[in-house]
Amino acid sequence: MGLGYKLAYRFKITPWVTAGPIFEDQIQALLDPLDAPPGKVLDIGCGTGYQAIAMAKRGWQVTGIDNVQLALDKARSKARKSGVDVRFVYADATDLEHAVGRGYHLILDVGCYHGLSDRDRVAYVENVTAVSEPHATLLMFAFGPGYRGPLPRGVSRSDVERTFEKWKLVSDVDADIIGLPRALEKVDPRWFRLVKN
Repeated sequence: MGLGYKLAYRFKITPWVTAGPIFEDQIQALLDPLDAPPGKVLDIGCGTGYQAIAMAKRGWQVTGIDNVQLALDKARSKARKSGVDVRFVYADATDLEHAVGRGYHLILDVGCYHGLSDRDRVAYVENVTAVSEPHATLLMFAFGPGYRGPLPRGVSRSDVERTFEKWKLVSDVDADIIGLPRALEKVDPRWFRLVKN
């Protein structure tokens, strides 16, 4: 997946960048019922930093990770222009702890997990579990399962429940993708909200 994303950023074929403003309100709506004060958030696959910057503006202490240096460079520039402090780290979602430390209250994943191989998904869950606090929340945007050529293969609710053994799936709701390419209408986009046991 890393090479594909590097090429996508290089050739500016990045529809997920457009999704930043579309998802901001949805993320806030998913967080509102938690009524929790801002703490430490880890934005996995942060790309050019839209959600990380939005979370920092709301008072969160944000670390964003990605494995595409070009995206991280753009994210750092955007954060400076926005006047917020966000730590952006070149790291892989399957090898987090040494790169980002521990103690995260919120994990945000807008489209990373659903594109990973089965082996990488297991490593991702182990790493997310290791770096997060007890009762942490994971908000994950994902396509439903299915083969779609170059698009991520997606994930089902049962896949999430089976893989995240130390987490409880508390909500599974439709994601609003109005404004994104029409080809994405058939991917059954979801927001999963999980809480660590």
